[in-house]
Amino acid sequence: MSPRIRSYSTVPEFFVQDNPDVDPIVIGAVPPRFGLTDDSKDRWYNLRRKIRRMNEDADNRTSYKVLILGRHGEGFHNVGEAKYGTKAWDDYWSKLNGDGEIIWGPDPKLTTLGEEQARTVNQEWKNELSFGLSVPASRYCSPLTRATRTCLLTFDGLPTSAEHPVVIVENCREEYGEHTCDKRNSRSWISAHLPDFVFEEGFTEEDEIWTANERETHEHAASRAKTILDMIFDSDDNDFISITAHGGIINGLLVAVGRKRYALATGGVLPLVVKSTSLQ
Repeated sequence: MSPRIRSYSTVPEFFVQDNPDVDPIVIGAVPPRFGLTDDSKDRWYNLRRKIRRMNEDADNRTSYKVLILGRHGEGFHNVGEAKYGTKAWDDYWSKLNGDGEIIWGPDPKLTTLGEEQARTVNQEWKNELSFGLSVPASRYCSPLTRATRTCLLTFDGLPTSAEHPVVIVENCREEYGEHTCDKRNSRSWISAHLPDFVFEEGFTEEDEIWTANERETHEHAASRAKTILDMIFDSDDNDFISITAHGGIINGLLVAVGRKRYALATGGVLPLVVKSTSLQ
């Protein structure tokens, strides 16, 4: 059976981030309850029941999932861009591996602040456990070091199952090309450093898509993001999904579901209720 052709939209009003009139700076990177508007003691149980009921009442062409999108904490490339400004960064510095003081490529690590940002997310997960939040059985992650480290710290000490490891997905990576910070390590290197993570089928040994002379467009990233949604809605039976990724591909996901771009800060969390409608 060939994959379904799907279109995507969001169901608003579950999270404060759904309101396009509220500045992300006002909302904050990690708002209380990750932005869930329901502040009752049963809030996450209520959300699960609501999503379950929406799926039960939907026709066979429609389904709903909660996507909890996490942006990596601050990396050394973010420090480099802040140091030189976005234009100089894009035009020159991003194409180097560093400036003699900071190393940001290839595949930079989190800064101390970046690790603290990931631990802040971890603490909010722990805060919400008693209100019905649980770690999603399905957790997907970019292969880039800043994202995998953020993912590790985000779920550190939380109740997870070895039967449901984090899955590294190539398409969850940042917009690629030109910037050395967006060139990933080899599969062997990643596996050696993250033995508890697993790879999606077909994940290549070397980075075969990064090129030094061409930057991926926002439009292509949105198309690539749609393949993430297609994979999830075609093959994942879970209603709650975690994705740890990057600002560019998160905005690609937003475009794919018909939402405007969102200035999610490093270490920020953006939940969405996504509706999938099959067109065939």
